[in-house]
Amino acid sequence: MWLRTSCEIAFDIKTATPFILMLRPRNGAQQWIATESFTLKPSVPFLEHIDGFGNLCQRLVAPPGEFTIRTSADLLTSETIDVGPGEPYVEVQNLPDTVLTYLLPSRYCESDRFTDLSREIVDGAAPGYDQVVRLNQWLRENIRFNPDSPHFQTTAAEVFKARQGVCRELAHLGIALCRGLSIPARMVVGYLFGLRPMNFHAWFEAYVGGRWYTFDPTQEEPRGGRIVVAYGHDAADVALFNQFGPATYPKLMNVSVVQLAEPTG
Repeated sequence: MWLRTSCEIAFDIKTATPFILMLRPRNGAQQWIATESFTLKPSVPFLEHIDGFGNLCQRLVAPPGEFTIRTSADLLTSETIDVGPGEPYVEVQNLPDTVLTYLLPSRYCESDRFTDLSREIVDGAAPGYDQVVRLNQWLRENIRFNPDSPHFQTTAAEVFKARQGVCRELAHLGIALCRGLSIPARMVVGYLFGLRPMNFHAWFEAYVGGRWYTFDPTQEEPRGGRIVVAYGHDAADVALFNQFGPATYPKLMNVSVVQLAEPTG
């Protein structure tokens, strides 16, 4: 399916402020970008680099006053996501080197605290994909998705205690539960067609059967129409923007995803 994404973020900048942005998606196995736009108002110089996770990042210094970032892209992505019932657990000694880092506890995913709970949840499930399905279902049944819940710098352990969270927090807990079973898991941030209310979205991927599979505890069924912007260990790695200096928050953020009949570029 062809989708058009757009994002507008506006700030009131009090003093010249360094930013690192992570708002541009990349071509990959699951998505193809036909056209793209990235504009800054006022226009300022920026440098672009690829971080250690393969994400496109832009470095700039925003001047005092109103500063607006606008992005849009026309992309081809799948209407469905791959599923893999029965796909096996990959033993740690057989994992690719690049995947090993996603086994470890991270800032928001204290996986070393969830080993016993993870084993309890998946009891009787075949090691690998079926275990992650069981974990994802447990999240849906036990952790309430609440888009209005407090979620500033919330860890997996705090989400487990509160029993509610936004998409990012449910993903954190899913990642921690997977890693508690020595199943690599990573955070994904991007767009989801048809999301209500519309905003950026977060989910997680687990590595089983020799590849990554998508899991989203906020959705009742496996669902495509996804556009990936960034990957990381947890939310600390996939912030859409990081600013340095006095705290600066968006005064406006508009996100849109619409379906296209075909690319228009």
